[in-house]
Amino acid sequence: MPSRLFHQCSCAFGIARSLVIYWRPGRQQGLQNLYRPFITPGAPAFDIGAHLGDRSAAFQALGAQVVALEPQPGLARWCKRMVGQELTLLPKAAGPAPGTAHIAISPRNPTVSTLAHAWREQVSQHNAGFASVNWNTQLSVEVTTLDALIATYGLPCFIKIDVEGFEAEVLAGLSQPVPALSFEFVAGTLNVGHACIQQLRRLGDYRFNVVEGEQRVFGWSDWKTADQVDAWLSQGADHLSSGDIYACQAHHPALKVSSA
Repeated sequence: MPSRLFHQCSCAFGIARSLVIYWRPGRQQGLQNLYRPFITPGAPAFDIGAHLGDRSAAFQALGAQVVALEPQPGLARWCKRMVGQELTLLPKAAGPAPGTAHIAISPRNPTVSTLAHAWREQVSQHNAGFASVNWNTQLSVEVTTLDALIATYGLPCFIKIDVEGFEAEVLAGLSQPVPALSFEFVAGTLNVGHACIQQLRRLGDYRFNVVEGEQRVFGWSDWKTADQVDAWLSQGADHLSSGDIYACQAHHPALKVSSA
């Protein structure tokens, strides 16, 4: 019983911490400003690794038909509560092929739960911020693919991918170009960013920008080519601890908005 109580307290602490980070006052307006150039009202938008749904809420406020994936039951309940019942929320993960997989969960830090088991060891060794993370719970989850989601819900105007080291595997399940997307990068595991860019090279001609950490503005005044972002990652990504790389097709209207 004491260990069960400790686990429950850890889960409650982890969710409370995430609520403070991702749902603090003023954050939603900044997210909507960031995503506005990418969202087409009435079109689908995918939130892969929805967590507590802050990005889903921004997409929905901008008029998208949001499809969110969150395989952790506790987080999924809060996500639905925060975003609303109109959200299409699937208790699944995304990957390179349909099936099942085991997600490693850190109850005190549920935002870093992951299907990328080798990534856990790598990030623990090379990123001090993860040294104390304890992935002590596992859950068997259903895995779908981006292609399967597109077949069901239509081509999304935007895909957010934040799955703690499993981003390239998610993109491996995509066989057609999409207008725009983002994927997370984390210091100590920048090889994942390289792998994501390689997956996007396979799909088409993309341009890239970066957002540091949980900021809501782009870091570069000009969008970069795949070669330029590969070089930036190889040089250490400006020593950023984490962030998101945004990619959009070379003809995307967001490129004109950003440069205006």
